[in-house]
Amino acid sequence: MQFKNLQLNKPILRAISEKGYQLATPVQEQTIPLVLDKKDVIASAQTGTGKTAAFALPILQLLFDKQDAGKKAKKIRALIVSPTRELAIQIEDNFKTYGKYTNLRTTVIYGGISIEPQKDTLKKGVDILIATPGRLLDLHKQDIVNLDYVEILVLDEADLMLDMGFINDVKKIERLCPKEKQVLLFSATMPSRIIELSNSILKNPETIDVTPKSSAAESVHQKLYYVPKTKKMELCLHLLRNTIKGDILIFRRTKFGVDKLEKMLRKNGYKVNSIHGDKTQSAREDALNKFKNKQVNILIATDVASRGIDIQNLDAVINFDMPNVPEIYVHRIGRTGRAGLTGSSHSFCAADERTYIQTIEKLIGTTIPVEKEHPYPLDPKAKPEVYIKKGSNHKKGRKSAASKKNKKRWY
Repeated sequence: MQFKNLQLNKPILRAISEKGYQLATPVQEQTIPLVLDKKDVIASAQTGTGKTAAFALPILQLLFDKQDAGKKAKKIRALIVSPTRELAIQIEDNFKTYGKYTNLRTTVIYGGISIEPQKDTLKKGVDILIATPGRLLDLHKQDIVNLDYVEILVLDEADLMLDMGFINDVKKIERLCPKEKQVLLFSATMPSRIIELSNSILKNPETIDVTPKSSAAESVHQKLYYVPKTKKMELCLHLLRNTIKGDILIFRRTKFGVDKLEKMLRKNGYKVNSIHGDKTQSAREDALNKFKNKQVNILIATDVASRGIDIQNLDAVINFDMPNVPEIYVHRIGRTGRAGLTGSSHSFCAADERTYIQTIEKLIGTTIPVEKEHPYPLDPKAKPEVYIKKGSNHKKGRKSAASKKNKKRWY
């Protein structure tokens, strides 16, 4: 369907056409009319499906009629809550792009940077606020943010907010907004706690599901390597030297794992950078820009830090650690092979990750080809490694002589 058939006004259509977009994606085609009808919506859609425009365009349209309040008189009438800073910045870019021929003011607030400039911008008055939960509640506590006039609340990447422990903050933010409001919830996956959340805050929502069940298989050449956990570093190095070339995104499960791999690749002369939750905002942006500008060709990331990051023309994805949620696998490898190009994905599976492969293959409806020709094969009979926590050698309740000597007695 063309955008001009979706009841959007000329200023918005003009901005869309300048971006070169004519046809709406499935999530846009289904969501935009429902949002314009002021319905609550719960949408299962991944990054890369065009979901930001699916809520940004109708919100700009709905707020368009009241856009000319004096700047000081502007109230926050649309609130978009996003789990990560990168995603929040990207959403703001979208709103500014699509709303360039309107008088609607958009701003973004997030932690990790100075709060004062954000306060100044908010005091000038904004119509649309994009925020991460922590900074939003912080500014609300300081009476800088007033949510009494919010007409539309968007919860983006709700499953990621759950993973990051923001779910109680999200509930609190929802309660700070007026009771009568439109709520739009977007999530790549639908775990039971997200369904519970949607049942508690959405009123008779319309459900949209545009999660491609096997989108993973079409433009991405997938390979699976069974490898002992202790040999993953060596296998990664072997593949980078001999097989995998170009711009590469490597996923690891933990921040510690990201740092360890980055150090090893640097030592071996690779141009590499990383992003994870413990890095400052400027360090994360710097890493991302260097990767986009081809100053480095390998970027290592955790799932949380990478969600929503828009990286074009990736040549390959390496799953250094297998994800235990099958949708995350689809999401990861969907970063390559976009826009009609082909890409490759290389997944390292240790003995204790075998069960994840079954659930992934069930979701994508295909068997991932196993690459047996590599120097570090896993013994098919290998048992998962079990780590036993060693206790103290001291007897329970035993006190040292020094401890007894220093004991202050009350008698």
